[in-house]
Amino acid sequence: MAEESTGARACFGDIAPALAEITDDMLFGQVWARPGLSPRDRSLITIACLTALYRTNELPFHLKKGLENGLTREEIVEAITHLAFYSGWPTAMTALQSARNAFHF
Repeated sequence: MAEESTGARACFGDIAPALAEITDDMLFGQVWARPGLSPRDRSLITIACLTALYRTNELPFHLKKGLENGLTREEIVEAITHLAFYSGWPTAMTALQSARNAFHF
């Protein structure tokens, strides 16, 4: 495993170094780098999935990553608004609070 500091290594590398390595190499190194979708599109899909599945621990990271990958605040909020009718009102309301925090409102 490379010695450079990454998000996965910082978050859980001390307790699960193999999972941190897989996260860096496979998920962010291979899956996110595939040419079929842009990082922006992958972020939108990921935010939608995390919202719909009520994955509140992972959502804040991906909201910030979405902004870094070119999504606007308005696009993220529109996606969450759309999801309210497909994943449920509570999931959307929780995602909006995460977005508020990620956007530093």
